[in-house]
Amino acid sequence: MGDKKPLGIIILAAGHGKRMKSDLPKVLHHVGGKPMIAHVIEQAKHLKGSKIVIVVSNIKGRVASATSHYNVVPVEQKERLGTGHAILQTKDKFSDFDGNILILSGDVPLLSQMTLDKLVHRHYVYGAAATVLTTIFENPAGYGRVVRNSDGTLNRIVEHKDCTNEQVEIREVNAGVYIFDSRYLFQCLPEVECDNIQGEYYLPDVLPLIQSMGGKIAVETVEDTREVAGINTQEQLLEMNRIYHELYETS
Repeated sequence: MGDKKPLGIIILAAGHGKRMKSDLPKVLHHVGGKPMIAHVIEQAKHLKGSKIVIVVSNIKGRVASATSHYNVVPVEQKERLGTGHAILQTKDKFSDFDGNILILSGDVPLLSQMTLDKLVHRHYVYGAAATVLTTIFENPAGYGRVVRNSDGTLNRIVEHKDCTNEQVEIREVNAGVYIFDSRYLFQCLPEVECDNIQGEYYLPDVLPLIQSMGGKIAVETVEDTREVAGINTQEQLLEMNRIYHELYETS
């Protein structure tokens, strides 16, 4: 069983959300009567992390302003070069940090505290260098596929656009929520390459690098796919509000 080290938290919130067709930054759209980023920050605060860092597109922009009262630390990602690049922007904020770092997505507002607690517990019990949250989608289009080894351990995660014909049939997907040993994370991130269709630095590509250093990768799977559904369009926003009402506002 791994030692229970300090916990830092990073929330990814730099995306413009062009498919939302709105001038309002995506993570400021409301779910259940408040900005979706507020739900994610509250999830993070439940875990009592030592520091919460939010990656934003503009340090003086609307997302940083709207979240300033939460006592979080904004970090700017000037260019949108992928999730790996986004996390790398936070390295200086964790320069004197030796612990674990939980990574959340600012547009995934319905993640339950129970699921987060299970993810963190799995990471500690397994003595993992990285733990990935996954789920099973009937229609996994658009999500990174979880490729497992014959013994069931994680091999790698392949983004949808980079999948082979065989991989695209995989229904287990990456939920975009992780916990990393900070030393492994920031040592391996600069080695991530962008040789993919999008030309981006993908955070999941750090996993094979961690394995090559001898770090163990754990997987926690959440059954209720609604918890990890993201929001990219107005239609999905409407559906998320319907789900929120169903889960939290009905007797």
